[in-house]
Amino acid sequence: MLRSGAAVPAGATPAGAERRRLRFDTAAIPWLVACALLVAMVLVPLGQLLLASVRDPAGHGLTLANYVTAFSTPEFLRPILNSLVLAASVAVPAVGIGTVLAWLVTRTDLPAAGLVRTLVVAAFVTPEFLGAEAWIFLAAPSSGWLNKWWNALAHQTGTGPFDIYSLPGAVFTIALYTIPYAFTFVSGALELVPAEVEDAAAMLGGGPLRTAFSITLPLVAPAICAAFIMSFLEVLGLFGAPAILLIPARTEVITTQLYQFFQFPQRIELAAAYAVPLLLVTLTLLGVQRRLLGRRSFVVVGGKGGRARRHALGAWRGPALGLALLPGVLALVLPYGALLVTSLSRSWGNGPTPANFTLHWYHWALFENADIRTAIGHSFSYGIVAASLALALGAIVAYIVARRLVPGAATLGALCTAPVVVPGIVLALGLFAAYSRPPLVLYGTAAMLVLAFATRFLPVAFSNVSSLIRGLHPDLENAARSLGASRSRVLTGITLPVLRRGLVATWLLVFIPTLRELSAAVFLSTPKTAVITTMLYNYTDEGNFEPVATLGILMMAITLVIVLIVSRLNARDPLARGGPV
Repeated sequence: MLRSGAAVPAGATPAGAERRRLRFDTAAIPWLVACALLVAMVLVPLGQLLLASVRDPAGHGLTLANYVTAFSTPEFLRPILNSLVLAASVAVPAVGIGTVLAWLVTRTDLPAAGLVRTLVVAAFVTPEFLGAEAWIFLAAPSSGWLNKWWNALAHQTGTGPFDIYSLPGAVFTIALYTIPYAFTFVSGALELVPAEVEDAAAMLGGGPLRTAFSITLPLVAPAICAAFIMSFLEVLGLFGAPAILLIPARTEVITTQLYQFFQFPQRIELAAAYAVPLLLVTLTLLGVQRRLLGRRSFVVVGGKGGRARRHALGAWRGPALGLALLPGVLALVLPYGALLVTSLSRSWGNGPTPANFTLHWYHWALFENADIRTAIGHSFSYGIVAASLALALGAIVAYIVARRLVPGAATLGALCTAPVVVPGIVLALGLFAAYSRPPLVLYGTAAMLVLAFATRFLPVAFSNVSSLIRGLHPDLENAARSLGASRSRVLTGITLPVLRRGLVATWLLVFIPTLRELSAAVFLSTPKTAVITTMLYNYTDEGNFEPVATLGILMMAITLVIVLIVSRLNARDPLARGGPV
C-alpha cells in the first residue's frame, strides 16, 4: 500500500481516516501503470536482446555460437577496430577544442563570448547526420564546392584536396558536433572553481596560461575526463554520419555492421550478440564517468566560491575570437549555407549560380510528394505522443522517488535512467527482438516508433522532472494534506501548477530529439511508418541530394518554429511570470 505521509487532522474519526486511506489507494493505479510501462519499455527489450544473443537460429535451444561467430570472423572484427579508432580520433580533438573554448568563455575577457556560447549550443541541437549531408556538398572529392573552387584557383582538374568520404573526413565532421559535450562539461566545472585559488596564483606571479595549466585545468580534470568518456560513447553509438560518410568509403563501423545484419537475409541473433559488448562497454564507461564526476569536489577544501577574475587577453583578443568562432563557422555557417543553397538549386553539382536558382524542391516536398508530407506528419504525431508518454512516466516515477511513496522507489528510478546506457541502435535491436513476434507484434506499427522514442529519451524526462520536484519543498504539499486534501488533489491543484513551466521545458527537451532521431528509426520504421529522418537517409542512399537538403532545412525550421511557439505560450503563463493564477 502506498504511504500517504500525512498526519490525521485533530478530531478526525477513525472511520474518516479509513475512508481517506481507501480513497488514496485508488491513486495507486498510475504507479502500477508506470511499473508495467517500465517493464515493457526497458526490462523486456533488454532481456529479449540478451536472450536473442544466445538463441540458436535453427531453433535448437540456447548456444554461444552467435558470440563465437561475431567475434572470431575477421569481417566482423574490423568494424570494431574502426569504431574504436573513430571514437578516439573524434573525442581527443573535440575535448581539446571544447576545453579551450570553455576556458576562453568563462575565464577570459573574450569579446562576443555570448555569441561563441550560442554557436556551441546551436551545434549541439544540430543532428550530426545533417552536418554530414551538408559537408558532402562542400567536400565531396569531385563535386564538392570547396574542391571545385580550389581547382579553379589552382587551374587544375580532377579531384580536389578534400575527401569527406573517408575516415579523416568522418572524424572532422563528427568532431564538429561533439565539441558541445566537452564545452558543457568543462564550462560547468570551471564556473564552480573558487576564484580565490586563481587569485592566489596571480598574486604569486603566475600568468594566465601558467595559472590555467597548473591550477584551473587540474581542478576540472575529472570533468575533462568525463567529457572524453561521453564523447567517446556518443561516437561509438552513432549511426547517421558513419553510414553517410563511411559506407561509400567501404569502411564499416559497429553500427553500420549492425545495419548490415538487418538486411536480407536478416541475422537477428548474430546482431544481438554483436551488440551486447557495445552495451557492456557503454555501461562500464558511464560508471567510470559517474565516479569521476562524483569525485569532482574533493580537489577544493574550504573557502567560499567567488566570481572568477577574467584574464585579459590584450592583443590576443582578436585572434582568440577568430579561433573561438571557427568551430561555429565550420559546424553551422558553412553547412547550413550549403544546405540552403542546395535546396534552392536545380542541380547542386552546378554550384550556387543565379541560373541554377529554383524553389521547385520546396514546392515538391510540401505539395507534390505525398510520402514526404506523410513522413512529416508521422514525425510530429510520433514525437508528440512519445514526448508526452516519456514526460508522464518520468514525472510519475520522479514523484514516487522524491516523496518515497513506495518501498523500492529507487529501483523505479534506476529503470527510468537505464536507457541512458543503451545506445539507440542497441535499443532498437532489443525492441525488435521483443516486439516483432507473438504474443505482441508491434513492428511495422506507429506504436513501435513511439515506444522507441519514448524509451530512448525517458532518462531526459525523468532527470529533469526529478530536479524540479527536488526544488519543491514537501511542506507545501503536506500543509494541504493536513487540511484533508487527497494526494491527487494536491498534485493537480498545487504541484503541477507550480512545476508547469519546467514540465513544458522538459517536454520540449524530449520532443525535439525525437524529430531528429535516426539510429532507432532506421531500424524500426517501415515504408508505412517512415519519418523525416528515415526519408533523409533513404534519399541520401539514392543520391538525391536536393531533396535531402530541402528536408534538412524544413526539419530544422519546423523545430525552430515549435521552440518559439512553445516558448511564447510558456511566457504568457502567469506562473512563469510569477503572477497570479
